[in-house]
Amino acid sequence: MTSSNVRPWSEGMRIVMVAPPWYDVPPLGYGGIEAMMADLIAGLARRGHDVTLIGAGNSGTSARFLPTYDQTPSERIGESMPEVLHAAKAYSMTLKLDADIIHDHSLAGPLTAPGQIVPTVVTCHGEVDGELGEYYRVLNETVSLVGISEAQRRIAPDLSWAGVVHNAVDVSSFPYRGHKEDWVLWLGRFNEDKGAHLAIDAARAAGRRIVLAGKLTEPVEHRYFEEHVKPRLGPDAEYVGQADADHKRQLLARARCLLFPILWEEPFGMVMIEAMACGTPVVALARGAVPEVIVDGVTGFIRSDPAELPAAIEAIGRLDPLHCRAHVERCFDAEVMARGYEGIYRQVIAGLTTRPGNAEETGDLVMPIN
Repeated sequence: MTSSNVRPWSEGMRIVMVAPPWYDVPPLGYGGIEAMMADLIAGLARRGHDVTLIGAGNSGTSARFLPTYDQTPSERIGESMPEVLHAAKAYSMTLKLDADIIHDHSLAGPLTAPGQIVPTVVTCHGEVDGELGEYYRVLNETVSLVGISEAQRRIAPDLSWAGVVHNAVDVSSFPYRGHKEDWVLWLGRFNEDKGAHLAIDAARAAGRRIVLAGKLTEPVEHRYFEEHVKPRLGPDAEYVGQADADHKRQLLARARCLLFPILWEEPFGMVMIEAMACGTPVVALARGAVPEVIVDGVTGFIRSDPAELPAAIEAIGRLDPLHCRAHVERCFDAEVMARGYEGIYRQVIAGLTTRPGNAEETGDLVMPIN
């Protein structure tokens, strides 16, 4: 890879975006990282930057696309070789590109950062403790990490954080609906940490019908579904399959509220901002980034105990859907995210970030929460 001297801040940057290999960008169905990347690429392009996307399968973005696989190896999620081969191919491709910075969203890709001439920024889309935390710690001297919430960064303040940028959506692509139907919605991946079983219990206790839609493909998801979800289904609790982009938007816009009873310190939660973009408030447990995303009593209700969820579901009717939409437009629109990453790219290229450390010590760029 070649790179010229750092350009004036008024000029566009040449950005190489590396996606995970599992889904198209944007995804046809499930794929939160890929959806976020598509919106980020669109926002950066509107701001005058030249973006090259390295990924698998097909791309529906405006970026120049370099595929590592003709078709995404989605059925092989959980295997190591597709990820490793994807990273190796991506590295080979980047060596032939003229770029100012690499933004890597994959797992194995950051391992190639020491061989790159230009800096590598890595968005941490998952946990930053346990083995993943150890992995990022090993990379401390070779990459600049971006957190997707302050809650995530607090878990591992010693990592090489360049800043925090909340995930975002193209708000205009989500239909606003002020009049809601009587049922409630759970939307996500069927994993115990996502709390689908708690959502059913809470809706039933509130006397509300619940619709569940989500990813059910991996063995661990099937085990959880068979043991904890399927026995709870009935006339008032319906599973409608994995929703594609259009169906997801329809469900989110029509529902009385979205239930988000997570049981782990989730670093963000895209479905929360997707719901609020449709004017649909969120009832959630106070874990992870939830307090950064929901304005309690305005765009939803945050509760500390699952036993408090049914009352929150009933109280949701007094919230104004317009406030939900306005909150996402102000804080979580793709344009806000693009500006945040643009600033981080500039700082990293100019060597203005200090690693490792936290925001208070380094004075790095952190996107405002509200």
